[in-house]
Amino acid sequence: MTRPERPRPDSSALLAAAPDGMGEGAWIDVIQKMDEVYSDLLQYEVALEEKNAKLEESQGFILSVLTSISDILVVCDRSGRIDDVNRSLEVFTGRSAEALRGSLFFDLLADPAAVALARGLFAQRGDAPVHDCELALRAADGSAVAVSINCTPRYSSVGKSLGVVVTGRPVGELRKAYSALRQAHDDLKRTQQQLLHSEKMASLGRLVAGVAHELNNPISFVLGNTHALQRYASRLSEYLSAVHAAGQSDALRALRERLRIDRILADLDPLIEGTVEGAERTRDIVDGLKRFSALDREENSRFALAAVVERSVSWVCKALPERFEVTVDLPGSLPVIGSSGQMQQVVMNLVQNAADATAGQPVARLAIRGRVESGAAGQEAVLRFHDNGPGIEARHLAHIFDPFFTTKPVGRGTGLGLSISYGIVERHGGSLSAGNHPDGGAEFVLRLPLAGNDAA
Repeated sequence: MTRPERPRPDSSALLAAAPDGMGEGAWIDVIQKMDEVYSDLLQYEVALEEKNAKLEESQGFILSVLTSISDILVVCDRSGRIDDVNRSLEVFTGRSAEALRGSLFFDLLADPAAVALARGLFAQRGDAPVHDCELALRAADGSAVAVSINCTPRYSSVGKSLGVVVTGRPVGELRKAYSALRQAHDDLKRTQQQLLHSEKMASLGRLVAGVAHELNNPISFVLGNTHALQRYASRLSEYLSAVHAAGQSDALRALRERLRIDRILADLDPLIEGTVEGAERTRDIVDGLKRFSALDREENSRFALAAVVERSVSWVCKALPERFEVTVDLPGSLPVIGSSGQMQQVVMNLVQNAADATAGQPVARLAIRGRVESGAAGQEAVLRFHDNGPGIEARHLAHIFDPFFTTKPVGRGTGLGLSISYGIVERHGGSLSAGNHPDGGAEFVLRLPLAGNDAA
């Protein structure tokens, strides 16, 4: 607000009003002093107006900040009497600021324990503030609400203690915020683990692709040469048998015994068969590595997952004891898009693993149950493979899909089956997980997106 300008005194009038007996020079000096005083007065008045405007602006800013603070705020004197509050406390208590000013802060508390704790806080001396002290305050509806309180000492410009400033927020809101933060942190960790696992699998796939390619040629040479050696050994054995049957000299017979020709002929077939078996086993491992690295992907086509499951169970069970019981309960044909051959490999591997895991049970059982569920990208087929074996040890759950990890004895598993299955399912846009069923035994869950509009 600007005040009206003061009228400046007329110099001629001041000269005419000179007192009797005072010389004109002395009176002119007086008039000049009056002009200086008047000029200083105007400057002081302008400065005062500017400071007043800034003060009003600062008060408006502080008021807007106090009104906008969502946390409750109470300014108290040293005895706990309320000097001022913000809008949040008015809403929280249902009382106006005028009604709250002059009352005691302790009257806002909901129980004697909170009052005793608050009085102890106000009775403390020193500069140490109080953080996250939980007190029960009486809300507008009469209920007791736990509030996390922070108390900070308040001082005058000369350092004299004036009281405390109390701020607080309902604990329920804090707990919700902490819960949301914890959930976000868990989701972030889970996503990071999935990204690391995917990157690890991709890097390992590129490495395995190169290794499989390099191993395939020498294994083919070894296997081909061994088959040729088997044919040559058969012919040599037939020839030597004919030579021995035609009779031979004593020197030749002694040489035959010294060189153990008969034992060599008897060992040739087992040695060659063992070499062929080892080469074929190595070839199978290389084929598994190729499938793991996705070198032999098939073109996607539409197929019925239920038929693949039935066929896989039939093929695996033909080579298993009759005591292995498999029950299949699937809702319809479950059409999906992908490679039926690769998916059959996945299902056969899961059934075979269940058979191996239940080998020690009196009656081995595997239940395959399916249903259609709604997923993030639409409807999906969910198959659960639940066996009655001992389950998966907790220390193995995190590594069950790692390449070359196996709990089977040496020579019975390469540790590639579940890794390859995991990669196949992931390339089909689905997921494969492992865990223990609440009723005992292991449970593998296979999820695949259903094909098009026929998902319903």
